[in-house]
Amino acid sequence: MLSFEALQVLDAIERKGSFAAAAESLNRAPSSLSYQVQKLEDELGLVIFDRSGHRATFTDAGYLLVERGRMLLNAADEMVADAASLAHGWELEICLAYDGLFKSHFFFPLIERLAKKSNTRLKLSEQILAGCWEALAQDRTDVLVAPIPDTVPQGIKVQPLGDMSAYWVAAPDHPIHKEARPVEPDVRAKYRGVAVADTARGMQPKTFNVLEDQPRLTVSSMHDKYAAILNGQGIGTLPWFWIQDDLNTGRLKRLKGGEPFELTLGLAWKRNRMGNAKSWLVRQLPKLLEPYLQAGDMPIADKSMK
Repeated sequence: MLSFEALQVLDAIERKGSFAAAAESLNRAPSSLSYQVQKLEDELGLVIFDRSGHRATFTDAGYLLVERGRMLLNAADEMVADAASLAHGWELEICLAYDGLFKSHFFFPLIERLAKKSNTRLKLSEQILAGCWEALAQDRTDVLVAPIPDTVPQGIKVQPLGDMSAYWVAAPDHPIHKEARPVEPDVRAKYRGVAVADTARGMQPKTFNVLEDQPRLTVSSMHDKYAAILNGQGIGTLPWFWIQDDLNTGRLKRLKGGEPFELTLGLAWKRNRMGNAKSWLVRQLPKLLEPYLQAGDMPIADKSMK
């Protein structure tokens, strides 16, 4: 019978390089390890060590037992840690979904902070438009950060976080900058808009600041939208923290007459199943996102409007 104790012995022998060193690390006599290994070989009908040389070495079968055994030992350790976390009210995994307006690295500080609290695994999920709220309604995420819709699904708690400014922009050599009224719908309709595809699976997908009869390029992420606009492939609105450096260096230019477009962001979660990790996220996120929730005109010098 292959026991966890036997796997620990094989692991120690491979790591320490000898029976004697392994026995010392396990606080056992070398003879007891030799006996246990020989007994294991007899029970399994396998030759785990090649004893033909001056020093016993693992056979291929022996190495396989060590490698696969370590996977089992690690899984056992994780199982015990997960059970301990659950016993103390911490979820095994917590999913945080965020609208693609945000950059994923904004949430990276949460990883180490949560690791210091528990063994809860953090999953980050980028969603777009209606897909954000669908993910929360269908329990595909536990906590959501996204623009607040006109109607919030039942059973969902929403905590307003603040307003965020977005701006109409295009590459500096884009022909729309020659227009007298570039942000007017009849003018924008002549130029390709760049949109991010809604991630909703069942709900009616939405579009944002793209006209029905306007030429359109649809991409799969906000980063792709930013790259397409930067490359001159179309026009669109982007949050200030995506474009501040590009406006200052002249790589992007705001559309003339375009006022900041305000979005009210919210933190949302279902009222049921409030574990420790979920409660912890709800407390952490407002402070974490505060630097990015600035409303009003560009919070940096915008050379493109001079």
